[in-house]
Amino acid sequence: MEKLNAVITGVGKYLPDYILTNDELSKMVDTSDEWIMTRIGIKERRIMKDPNKSTVFMGTQAVKNLLEKTNTKPEEIDLLILASVTPDYIFPASSNLIAYEAGLVNSFSFDSNAACSGFLFALTTASKYIQTGSVKKAIVVGAEKMSSLVDYTDRSISPIFGDAAAAVLLEPTTENYGVLDSILRNDGYGFKHLHQKAGGSLKPPTHQSIDNKEHFIYQEGQAVFKFAVTRMADISVEIMKKNGMTSKDITWLVPHQANIRIIEATAKRMDIEREKVMINIEKYGNTTAATIPLCLSDYESYLRKGNNLILSAFGAGFSWGSVYVKWAYDGK
Repeated sequence: MEKLNAVITGVGKYLPDYILTNDELSKMVDTSDEWIMTRIGIKERRIMKDPNKSTVFMGTQAVKNLLEKTNTKPEEIDLLILASVTPDYIFPASSNLIAYEAGLVNSFSFDSNAACSGFLFALTTASKYIQTGSVKKAIVVGAEKMSSLVDYTDRSISPIFGDAAAAVLLEPTTENYGVLDSILRNDGYGFKHLHQKAGGSLKPPTHQSIDNKEHFIYQEGQAVFKFAVTRMADISVEIMKKNGMTSKDITWLVPHQANIRIIEATAKRMDIEREKVMINIEKYGNTTAATIPLCLSDYESYLRKGNNLILSAFGAGFSWGSVYVKWAYDGK
């Protein structure tokens, strides 16, 4: 049997209509466009304002967009993995609901939570199913309603996050394209610097936890920034060296969109010029597990068959990773 690789054969996305600008945000909390752009690099972010629409809704729309673009029938999909830290419910898995709403009647599905690195973890997992021959078509979705976890009176958190969903289709090939390598890491030491204090089994919701705002994102920005710059840059260089590549061999760096300074530091460490870095943080902010597939969707028309892509992310946990993808089609 010939060796199988998992190739990305299409991308889809969904963005809420409402745009929260820095100017509007500055009326809600003590901040400014200059402060946010200088320190984070975000001009605006999309917010799902409808209280009746959520991660499942956005993920479903991204999957439907993907199926339409790739002319794929819902019943052809064997597997769906959702990467998200904002599921609709603790259970059932939000991936189950997305599969149901999108008509994926022949698929199995599950959620993956590795925070901002979640898409890379899910992409690597789905590719293994493809490589073993047990799955023919798989969808990986990154979908987040981060606004549900943001305290908009917190100056340090409120400018960062946005809502969005994006998805990729994976299929098998015997050619040397697709998800060719990955390096994934975790370090629970980072828990204390970035987490949600309440809402899980250790600290279930109570009136006190709600009054104390313990269901919002807690982040120690300086510590997270320091680790993100180091880990994300190092692992991106590591996967390049592991596969015998230099910066000249890389067509695109596809970094997690958390902070423009982290993106620039990673590119500098890899010796990659800015023109070869996918950046859309200014438009969407940090959409956590959705940032990397959202970049692929925004830059799809620039991608060509044979392009070498390094996908790189860092998130809570701490979790971080890098994936080497050789692109398999000319973008439209």
